[in-house]
Amino acid sequence: MVDLTKKPFYLTSEQIAWVEQTLVGMSLEEKIGQLFIMLDRKKDREEARKLIEDYRIGGCRYQNEPAEKIYEQNRFYQEHSKIPLLIACNCDNGGSGACSDGTHIATAAACGATADDTTARNTGYVSGREGTAVGCNWDFGPVCDLLFNWRNTIVNTRAYGRNPERVIENCKAYICGVQESDMAVCCKHFPGDGVEELDQHLVMGVNTMTCAQWDESFGRVYRELIDSGIPSIMVGHIALPEYSRALKPGITDQEIRPATLAPELLQDLLRGKLGFNGLLLTDASHMAGMTSALPRRLQVPTAIAAGCDMFLFFNDIEEDFGYMLEGYRSGILTPERLDDAVTRILGLKAFLKLPEKQKAGTLIPPKEGLSVVGCKEHLEMAAEAAKKSITLVKDTQHNLPVKPATHKRAYVYVISSPPISRGNKPDPAKKLVREEMERYGYEVTMHDSFYDVSLKQGTVGIEEELKTVVIGKVEAFKKNYDCVFVFINMKGYAQQNNVRLEWSIGHSVEIPWYVKELPTVFVSLNYTNHLLDVPMAKTFINAYAPTREVIARTLRKAAGEEAFEGTCDENVFCGRWDTRL
Repeated sequence: MVDLTKKPFYLTSEQIAWVEQTLVGMSLEEKIGQLFIMLDRKKDREEARKLIEDYRIGGCRYQNEPAEKIYEQNRFYQEHSKIPLLIACNCDNGGSGACSDGTHIATAAACGATADDTTARNTGYVSGREGTAVGCNWDFGPVCDLLFNWRNTIVNTRAYGRNPERVIENCKAYICGVQESDMAVCCKHFPGDGVEELDQHLVMGVNTMTCAQWDESFGRVYRELIDSGIPSIMVGHIALPEYSRALKPGITDQEIRPATLAPELLQDLLRGKLGFNGLLLTDASHMAGMTSALPRRLQVPTAIAAGCDMFLFFNDIEEDFGYMLEGYRSGILTPERLDDAVTRILGLKAFLKLPEKQKAGTLIPPKEGLSVVGCKEHLEMAAEAAKKSITLVKDTQHNLPVKPATHKRAYVYVISSPPISRGNKPDPAKKLVREEMERYGYEVTMHDSFYDVSLKQGTVGIEEELKTVVIGKVEAFKKNYDCVFVFINMKGYAQQNNVRLEWSIGHSVEIPWYVKELPTVFVSLNYTNHLLDVPMAKTFINAYAPTREVIARTLRKAAGEEAFEGTCDENVFCGRWDTRL
């Protein structure tokens, strides 16, 4: 059972009294409601009100919108909740995870590329300030996974790296930044992603490490962060078979489950061996890593019975609530485990002083506080992050510097994910690239990919298609242009297990036929492992984000106006010799 007087809660006697009195005064249904965190996709106020008032849910998360809309939405949530809500945001990269106009500071990969932990601290600082400004009190960050497998694109830009010490250093700095605001952090994704290449949205993840290997890597990270006082941990739909076998002798392969459903990993390893006394929540419950492990009627109560305290997202509220209630009545979820879970939930709310704020009418801060969103201080931190993180992976052909004074006429490719991934709209990075290159002094010719042509015209005739697959006269191309820039903005989410560079059409003229013809600069605006698919690139830059600040700063660095300060590890070369040439 939880001890609210100890780390990470350290509650006062008055706060503990509130937790105990609230728990005693709750009906069974109210306790069950506290276990759930809703995801507000529809933005239907009446539906949200019903979930909050009728089901007494414990927390919520939402789809991003501009700061003012999120602020009013979060005010509505709290006004209709009897017990203050935990309102979460996913601020991996800064305030952009709290609202759509929030400030992007840096991805974890960018933080890991810098020489110190200042960028991680600033990312947490802005996450906390902009998150609390819109009414959030819980940050689903930092990511404390370790990127051992370069093929893994699930945490490629979300992990600080593969070195446990550097990950610990950056996680602590991020947490320190967040804690300057009234917000709780949540480390994720226990027991650790980054060993394999599979996405838990699509399949149960498997961390294949031995117990000793895990202890010296992920275990070391979690032990340090738990000892530092983190209040909550998100549990991934990731199995840890060697530890399950060690902690539960005789367990069969068929019985091995993801950590979200594995009591030996949550109660024996995480709470027992590592001594975690805080709150555990599942990763999103619609992910196949969980849904394929058990029938839904068993998944729901078993996650709490196994040791999770909160269940992230409904499938169908009435059905999932019913499954949890049924699991309690059938004995899957015991009264003791239910009360322990609810006590931890209330304990986190007391830790955040939500009852006092509710009484004082300050659960949502004054609206004037929205002025911090995108403020000058935060934008300066974003600029500093770009300056310190952008990494020259290689320049083996000595193409650099490339600048308007010497290479004015630039032909520019922007290699984007399929349009369906962004609602069949143009890639906004392409507009930013054009604007920043022209502002910097280049004469820019933007390539129209097959995707671009399709979006403009709807249907593509043979003449338009040929323009995207026929190179034309090479000598004319060399005569008309001085350099080529290739910006890669590929990303993916819950559609494939890893994301590879993808051209817009077969035999596309985007494919690097031009690398031996003109000085060519490749820039990844997202993943760090694209050299696998363009090993012929002789000048390659990892810039980590498709933002205006990052693009502008990359051009300055490519021109020799300022030094590349970022660093990289062996992951970027993808285990191949030709990527180094």
